[in-house]
Amino acid sequence: MSTEQKKIIGDLISKNRNGMNLTQLQLAEKSALSRSYIADIEAGRYTPSVKSLISIANVLNLDLNFLLGMTEIQLEEEE
Repeated sequence: MSTEQKKIIGDLISKNRNGMNLTQLQLAEKSALSRSYIADIEAGRYTPSVKSLISIANVLNLDLNFLLGMTEIQLEEEE
C-alpha cells in the first residue's frame, strides 16, 4: 500500500469517526484496537490489516470497499 493510499484511508476513517462524534479512544474500544494504533492509521503511518479495517468499518458503518477507495459513493442510509 502506498503512502498516498494509507493517507486516504486514514483521512476517511478520521472524517467518518468525527462525523459520528467518536474520539479515537472510543473507536479503539469499539473496534478492539488501541488508541495509538487508530491514531497511526489516521496519520497514514501504518498499513492496517484487513481484520483491523473490517473492525473499523463495522464500527463506523462503512462499506469496506468504500474505505479502500474502491467505490466513490458511500450511502449513509440504505433505503
